[in-house]
Amino acid sequence: MYNFSYFKEKDEQIIMDFAENNPFAFLTGSFSSGKQVATQIPVLLEKRASHLIVQGHFMRNTDHHKAFIENPQALLVFTGPNTYVSASWYSNPQTGSTWNYMSVHMSGQMHFMSSEELIQFMRKFTLKFENGNAASLTIYDNLPNSYLDKMMPAIVGFEIEVEKVENVFKLSQNRDEESYLSIISKLEEMGGDGALIAMEMKKE
Repeated sequence: MYNFSYFKEKDEQIIMDFAENNPFAFLTGSFSSGKQVATQIPVLLEKRASHLIVQGHFMRNTDHHKAFIENPQALLVFTGPNTYVSASWYSNPQTGSTWNYMSVHMSGQMHFMSSEELIQFMRKFTLKFENGNAASLTIYDNLPNSYLDKMMPAIVGFEIEVEKVENVFKLSQNRDEESYLSIISKLEEMGGDGALIAMEMKKE
């Protein structure tokens, strides 16, 4: 991970909010042989006593399921908007251009849920992403048994007790004020991810 102190967010709540707001995480691990696996999945975060827990699910008997059975070490990467930053926007443009982005890494050991734990997780998971709408026909408790009987055996739930959290919030903090304001202005003109990064820079 890009390891410069001026690109590190120190506020734990801001880091947690970032992960919560970008829950479609990149999950990676490896077989005991070293062969790597990766998938992108939505996850939930919860505090349990003093521990941070990440919960999710994926298809049973896939390469990532088999890899984590062999080797439970897991890394989750949460990413947000990102954008190119041209050095032509700096007060001194005679330098390299760069890329601004935000990323949070969480690592720890993966543990698989029991069947009952998976049911409880899916209740919580579907309700959260349906914005707490208990009347939604797609939350777990409102799905027909014929569907659940077919789909639930095909998935496996997991928990990762987070052992390490790292982050990079690379938002041109190392630039002089003139360059910083110029970058914000140019990114706002770009719109899209550029405008989102500009909004984050204004918070700094």
